[in-house]
Amino acid sequence: MANLTGSERAAYVQDMFGRIAGRYNLMNRLMTGGQDLKWRRFVVKQARLKAGDKLLDLATGTGDIAFEALKAVPNIQAVGGDFSLPMMLVGKQLPMGDKVGWTGADALNLPFPDASFNAVTSGYLARNVVDIPRMFAEQLRVLKSGGRIVVLDSSPPKDNLLKPFIEIHLRYIIPLLGRIVAGKNGADAYQYLPSSTQAFKSPEELATLMKQAGIRNVQYQTFMFGTMAVHWGEK
Repeated sequence: MANLTGSERAAYVQDMFGRIAGRYNLMNRLMTGGQDLKWRRFVVKQARLKAGDKLLDLATGTGDIAFEALKAVPNIQAVGGDFSLPMMLVGKQLPMGDKVGWTGADALNLPFPDASFNAVTSGYLARNVVDIPRMFAEQLRVLKSGGRIVVLDSSPPKDNLLKPFIEIHLRYIIPLLGRIVAGKNGADAYQYLPSSTQAFKSPEELATLMKQAGIRNVQYQTFMFGTMAVHWGEK
């Protein structure tokens, strides 16, 4: 699961998201108490889109961030990229699904020309790739000068009084919800997702990786007792 590396990890993640695609949105609402919608709106705010801009939303899944962007700034071109085709097929059936350009995409080898987009957003991508510096290099490549990168991802719980309660939620509550809501196909997925959170970079470490990749003016804000973070910066 979270200890897999290289192509094995990529294949596992791709298969996993395909199996839980139909219940993914419901699980997100349940796991976060609906707070994930607020985080996605914050991502769109930090992208600073304006009419006529072109947005690339990576790990788009069922298109939540792309949809929020279109609601906020209707006159943009939103492209959703993901390597889980079942997730995007679910998204295409949702309201506004016909307003997103859905594209099969590997985040480490994006199928787009240089300087194609005004903003690149992602939700829960970084913790699932095998090469974070390469991921940021590709995002910078397809981004126009002055464009913005915005990253939503989970963060390992900090060492404080809340940590034991957060770990109970990650280790037991989320897998239990996964078994109930997603069935046997979701059991291992909702063990992997919490474990990948605990093994992921801290907000400070991810900000450092962004700066090392050449992203300028990097900032971040944490949510949900520090277990979620939105990072942003500029090309």
